[in-house]
Amino acid sequence: MSQVKPPPLPAKTSPNPELPVTASGDTAWDRTRVCSDASNTAEGGIHDDLSPEERQELESIRRRKQELLQDIQRLKGEIAEVTNEIDNLGITDERKSMQRNKQVFMGCKKFNMDPKKGIRFLIDSGLLKNTKTGEEDFNLEVLQAFVELHEFTDLNLVQALRQFLWSFRLPGEAQKIDRMMEAFAQRYCHCNPGVFQHSDTCYVLSFAVIMLNTSLHNPNVKDKPSHQRFTTMNRGINDGGDLPEDLLRNLYESIKNEPFKIPEDDGNDLTHTFFNPDREGWLLKLGGRVKTWKRRWFILTDNCLYYFEYTTDKEPRGIIPLENLSIREVDDSKKPNCFELFIPDHRDQVIKACKTEADGRVVEGNHTFYRISAPTAEEKEEWITSIKKAISRDPFYEMVAARKKKVSALTSP
Repeated sequence: MSQVKPPPLPAKTSPNPELPVTASGDTAWDRTRVCSDASNTAEGGIHDDLSPEERQELESIRRRKQELLQDIQRLKGEIAEVTNEIDNLGITDERKSMQRNKQVFMGCKKFNMDPKKGIRFLIDSGLLKNTKTGEEDFNLEVLQAFVELHEFTDLNLVQALRQFLWSFRLPGEAQKIDRMMEAFAQRYCHCNPGVFQHSDTCYVLSFAVIMLNTSLHNPNVKDKPSHQRFTTMNRGINDGGDLPEDLLRNLYESIKNEPFKIPEDDGNDLTHTFFNPDREGWLLKLGGRVKTWKRRWFILTDNCLYYFEYTTDKEPRGIIPLENLSIREVDDSKKPNCFELFIPDHRDQVIKACKTEADGRVVEGNHTFYRISAPTAEEKEEWITSIKKAISRDPFYEMVAARKKKVSALTSP
């Protein structure tokens, strides 16, 4: 008797046609439902062990968690927006600064060609305020502001005059010269209190020095004044008293050895060459062979450090390219606020630089490091920051230096 087979079961179908049926006949929908049921069962089991107060606290913690996550996402978005604004602000400020420097330079050129047009350009550009004072008062304010740009501290009178007279061309009118020299005398006495009894003394002596310069160095003047005559001419000018004879002798010898230099309109003076430097000011520099400290006027521009004996000098006494150099703070037993320029990893190597000798020859420098002292700790930090920004790197130079060192080591006994 044959067995009767039961009819086949109908094929299992998924409530969702997009979920396929597996080989065992289960659908993905079935597995999803089972996992969900298991999760709910487990969660329910956990909740079953909690009191109503604990369940309420758990729900509160979950809500707080979601709120914190939302706050974190919101803060991330705000931080990103602020960072983007700061980056854009830096670019904008840099562009504004470059544009302003261009406008100042253009205004200076226009002023040198026509003062009224130059002033109008600076006012229209927003670099000057259009005051209602008269033209005479305005001119005096400009003169006063110009004189205050000069720093005469610790300079003798001839050094200060050299700096002052180099910064502009003396006008031909006697009244204008008188006003400019009066402003100079007041500024010099302000920077060097106690040198003269009164600014009138400085005023009279300044004119005497200028006249001495003309008498000693004008070929048309045959009768050259002596030191004794110069001293006699300036007796009693210090508020009724005499000036120290050593002071007058030093002034006389300084003018006799080197006449005043008059600026030329050849475009090579410092106003054009070193316009808008990164930084400038007086610093003390330690000598290379002779370890003495000398006061020099430093100008930082175009990734180079230039130094001059006076601010009036047309040519620098030395040039230090900042390529492949490093800078660091150092302690010195004789001078405060010191820092050094040096070549990293090659401390015995001479720094690539040049200087001008007393006879005018330009020679290579012989410094393995440049030690410099600033007047204050604040200025030291400012110089270090500015120089760090100006230092450039050239890997080719470092490769050549390393090769030279290797060859020197191989050839040495």
